[in-house]
Amino acid sequence: MSLIRQVWLLLALTLVIAFAAAFGITVHSSRQYLETQLGLKNNDTAQFLALTLSQQKGDATAMELVIASQFDTGHYEAIRLIGLNGRPTLERRAAPKPSSAPSWFVRWLGIAPSPGVAQVSDGWKQLGRLEVRSHASFAHDQLWQSTLSTASLMALLALVLGGLAAVGVRRIRLPLEATVQQATAITERRFITISEPVVPELRDVTRAMNTMVGRLKAMFDEQAAQVEQLRRQANCDALTGLSNRSHFMGRLKVMLGSEDGSAGGAIVLVRLADLQGLNRKLGHATTDRLLQESAAAIVESARRAGSYEVGRLNGSDFAMVLPDVGSLREPAVDVAARLRNLLRAHDPMAVAVVGAVRWWHGAPVSSLLAAADQALARAEARGAYAVELDDTGDGLVLGEDAWRERLLGVLASRRAKLVEFALIDGNGSVVHRECPLRLQLEEGGALVPAAQWLPMARRTLLTARIDTLAAGLALQAIAADGMARAVNISPGSLLDSSFVPGLRALLVAHPGEAPGLWLEVAEDGAWRHIELVRELVSQMHGCGARVGLEHAGERLTEGSGLLEAGLDFVKLDASLTEGMAKDMARAQHVNGTVRMLRGIGLQVYAEGVSDEHDAAALWHSGVDGLTGPVVKS
Repeated sequence: MSLIRQVWLLLALTLVIAFAAAFGITVHSSRQYLETQLGLKNNDTAQFLALTLSQQKGDATAMELVIASQFDTGHYEAIRLIGLNGRPTLERRAAPKPSSAPSWFVRWLGIAPSPGVAQVSDGWKQLGRLEVRSHASFAHDQLWQSTLSTASLMALLALVLGGLAAVGVRRIRLPLEATVQQATAITERRFITISEPVVPELRDVTRAMNTMVGRLKAMFDEQAAQVEQLRRQANCDALTGLSNRSHFMGRLKVMLGSEDGSAGGAIVLVRLADLQGLNRKLGHATTDRLLQESAAAIVESARRAGSYEVGRLNGSDFAMVLPDVGSLREPAVDVAARLRNLLRAHDPMAVAVVGAVRWWHGAPVSSLLAAADQALARAEARGAYAVELDDTGDGLVLGEDAWRERLLGVLASRRAKLVEFALIDGNGSVVHRECPLRLQLEEGGALVPAAQWLPMARRTLLTARIDTLAAGLALQAIAADGMARAVNISPGSLLDSSFVPGLRALLVAHPGEAPGLWLEVAEDGAWRHIELVRELVSQMHGCGARVGLEHAGERLTEGSGLLEAGLDFVKLDASLTEGMAKDMARAQHVNGTVRMLRGIGLQVYAEGVSDEHDAAALWHSGVDGLTGPVVKS
């Protein structure tokens, strides 16, 4: 039984006992009072009648008239004159009058007053003894009405006291509930403080909890800052803050090979010509500032295209990866124009050139970079701020309407299949199976990965229906073998108001399979829609499913909002962990990230692991599991 219920029970018992005792005492006192008063009335009447009868000089007729006159007032049950021989000489008697009080009340609290007794005499001669008995029904009526009034008053008093007790209990309950919510928030990686109550004991508890929360948040923020510093050291160029070459190449590799990535986009290479000459002419400090400003200009240009990755490949070369861009020329020309304005303001002789190539899912990294280098070389041959394009890659040839019809057909006929990749723990046991969705875009055609249709699914606003289909297929697979499955959730689906309720209804319909469903949201999309992710977590936890991040690591330390959403797990992106066995800075970053995430109760997995040495380093870092080509099962 909860503490509040115990307090209420104690208050209720106390009030019941107190009111029962007070009610009983009040009713008993009223009964005794009425009984005493009725007895006194009987005695007074007997004394008065005895005196009157004594004045009749023994005249029987006169005495009878006096008794009858008094009896006829209707208040008496019996009046009799008993002679010296013990027999009544005069007697008037009436049947007991009915009472308005319930019979059970009369039986329980019957009033039996003592009769009034007085001696009747004629001078010094004693004539007999007079007895007077009044009707008790009047007293019963009065006692009943008094009891009802007392009960009503006590009921009203009980309501007032109950209201006051509710206020008092509320003053206890609310701080306790706030403390419970605060403790629950800590388990969900949310660090909140609550106002201090007025009750001294509860105020001390609240103050202690707030102090603990403050210290935990400070520790987490400090750890997050350390992880962010390690990330910058491992993945970022020290001068510009952009991705360094190794990290950029890792991100590019992931983009090209990801099942749920983009179908294609653009790679744009930028070169600042004769950087050594600028260094000699402008000085080291000015040249560094110029490089920083150039990096900012490149990032600003990339940002106009939507999602992006920007890196510094070497001293003078920069690169942009722009997924899903429609035009290859537009971003290339834009960055060239920005650099022209920037560089000419510092030195009219400063020069930049741009080369761009189209990339598509599954294309070899080396071939794409070779093509980009050739385009850049052609731009250099042309001269200052030249732009060269290689737009020979595969692209989306269908229009938006055609794609919508194609995807609707897939949904209608459920031409879809989950492919499975095992995620294992340190013992080699399968934790769950990752299940990217593949669609059969044409009747009898091949199943194709999400990278080839997901961009158009986003444009046509069909990701919610597709993700619901994937969740349904996963639940069917779980029902078949009991193995947990993980499916991807597009950020676009979260923007659809019908998605989460529909997914919840699906899970409610499969209560036995729901705990085996793992839902994954990409870090970048989750970071942009934290509140929607929090709602997804709340609804899915109510059904038993788990929610976590995939492709994580770049933005985990950009504020604590994402990690305060109540997530269950985090999957580190392959670009974060690749090569960590040989790169001390990267290993330190990964180790710090794992410690931070596990320290706040999250399970941590590594995805896309392809190297045995990296796998060993990841196990050593404390990850809960990993997946990728290195996993054979």
